[in-house]
Amino acid sequence: MPSLSTVRAFNARFTPSYGTPVAIFVGGTSGIGQGMAEAFARHTKGNAHIVLVGRNRAAGEAILATFPKPTARGAKHEFVECDVSLMKNVRRTAEELVTRLPKINFLALSTGVMTLNGRDETEEGIDKKLAVHYYGRWRFIRDLMPALEAAHKDGEDAKVISVMSAQHGGKIDLDDLGLKKNFSVYNAAMAGPTYNDCMVKSFADRHPGLSFIHSYPGTVATNLLSSSNTASIRLASCLNPLVKIFSYSLETAGEHQLYALFSAGPGAKLTDDKGGDYPLKEGYFDAEAVEKVWKHTEEETKV
Repeated sequence: MPSLSTVRAFNARFTPSYGTPVAIFVGGTSGIGQGMAEAFARHTKGNAHIVLVGRNRAAGEAILATFPKPTARGAKHEFVECDVSLMKNVRRTAEELVTRLPKINFLALSTGVMTLNGRDETEEGIDKKLAVHYYGRWRFIRDLMPALEAAHKDGEDAKVISVMSAQHGGKIDLDDLGLKKNFSVYNAAMAGPTYNDCMVKSFADRHPGLSFIHSYPGTVATNLLSSSNTASIRLASCLNPLVKIFSYSLETAGEHQLYALFSAGPGAKLTDDKGGDYPLKEGYFDAEAVEKVWKHTEEETKV
């Protein structure tokens, strides 16, 4: 696994030949997404078109204010507001972005929620935890694909990373995708990562030449505990000083996950907390599961 110094050096060498890169960070206003966006801005010296997508405008604009000031043509930094738990919001936001961004080079998705509560359906009938961890991400990728494909067609980077929990899921019930029959916190925790594994494989099969990564970031010192809607988890946030001793900082996690994104070749891959590849056993991706999850998600995210 690559060391932090190796990762930083690799990321620092990023100098795209095509000029000003376009990068979208969905969930970039806090946590790992923030760390990745800050690392990207740092290594591009601000000379990129960076879009932070999230719910908190004040947080997003505060982060953007810390980025190096852009000097290159076409470079700018902006915040776009979107609650990704609702597919109608995702579709509206993606449509607006793809209309005015002819090409997208990098798409990072890291939205998250920490809860021990039971099934919490949105107005669209999707469990909120799964909507944030999977369905909203899938819909963003699907709807932004024309701009990613346009970048690839012009010989530019066209890469997507979903930061969640690669290879840390479990067996999924193909007769209960979305967990409307047998929801439990455990089942949701196992389904989300496996759905993301299937997602990158499905997109890679349908879009040859593009890169699709599902990563496992390890334990990172974020605000997920303190912002939880579960009282016991919020109470546990008082242990954060202790947890931080054994966690990656946002800066470190951002570097490792950016490395996973920058270093990815075409196709689907799963990466670990250092940004290195997980070795995939033959038959890891179950063809039936991959296809059924795709068809289910396509139907579930229509609005």
